Amino acid sequence: MSKVQTITVAKGDGDQRLDRWFRRQFPHVPQGRIEKMCRKGEIRVDGGRVKGATRVEEGQEVRIPPLPDPGTAPAPAQPRISDADARMIQDSVIYRDDHIIALNKPPGLPTQGGSKQTRHVDGLAEALKFGLDEKPRLVHRLDKDTSGVLLLARTRAVAKSLTDAFRHRDTRKIYWAVVAGVPLPRMGTVKWGLMKAPGHGARGEGEKMICIHPGEVQNTEGAKRAETDYAVIENLAQRAAWVALVPVTGRTHQLRAHMAELGHPIVGDGKYGGSGQENLGDGWGAMLGGEISKKLHLHARSIEIEHPVTRKALRVEAELPEHMARTWEQLGFRVAEAPDDPFEDDEWTP
Repeated sequence: MSKVQTITVAKGDGDQRLDRWFRRQFPHVPQGRIEKMCRKGEIRVDGGRVKGATRVEEGQEVRIPPLPDPGTAPAPAQPRISDADARMIQDSVIYRDDHIIALNKPPGLPTQGGSKQTRHVDGLAEALKFGLDEKPRLVHRLDKDTSGVLLLARTRAVAKSLTDAFRHRDTRKIYWAVVAGVPLPRMGTVKWGLMKAPGHGARGEGEKMICIHPGEVQNTEGAKRAETDYAVIENLAQRAAWVALVPVTGRTHQLRAHMAELGHPIVGDGKYGGSGQENLGDGWGAMLGGEISKKLHLHARSIEIEHPVTRKALRVEAELPEHMARTWEQLGFRVAEAPDDPFEDDEWTP
């Protein structure tokens, strides 16, 4: 058993999650032990309590409590990636160079592990090394049931650059969704603030975001400013609409909560649209009924970034997942006629 020690975050090791930094220093310490030490305040950064997700920076001092010696306990076995999962995640690659990998993430696959989640993109990334020693790193996330473009960095330096780009909003993400009813006006901006309502599980499972009037955000504890641009691309009478969504801010469940607050929840959204409510054309109820899939109809269609190495503009586009493609066909929506960016296409009108 080691003694209490203090380690300074070295040059080049900054701007990463504390738990990942800790695992690189002490690979024999399991993730669960790290999280427990954080909860108990045994691991501290510059004297303050922290969470595993806290990002550490160069020069910060990390307090390390007594740890078991390497080899005193068997290291947990890494779950083996099945051949089928390896093929699935490799077939999801839609762009790859020496620095970046882009996936078309399937719906239903979590980005990272969590409560009772053992199969996720972060774990399956072991199958995406393509000749490099380390697996690619996540730089942003998508909800479990949201499909579409997900970027991974193939080196630590590129991960830092892309993380900074997402943090400073130097990226443009466009989502496609089908919503109940037709929003009016057909193009606009939602500025309702968001705050978390507590979940029902021991670890906050099932948590939900609550919309707060923009004028009350500053006076509401826990509320954060949120902003979403939307544009109707096509609609089926007053029953449903295909919308493009741009998250100006990046809050949890932002697009889903904002569209529900407008009275036009995303089709298939049981959390915000009401799983038992059928949309009859009045703009409420997240289930269209008939042969329309009950899965969430939210897809990260495209991302535009400045390539962190070449500095050239890079745009990556992801095809619709199977259940959404069927809905497009059933509703008569035409993908080929959609503008790449309806918010910046001067010749297109909603």
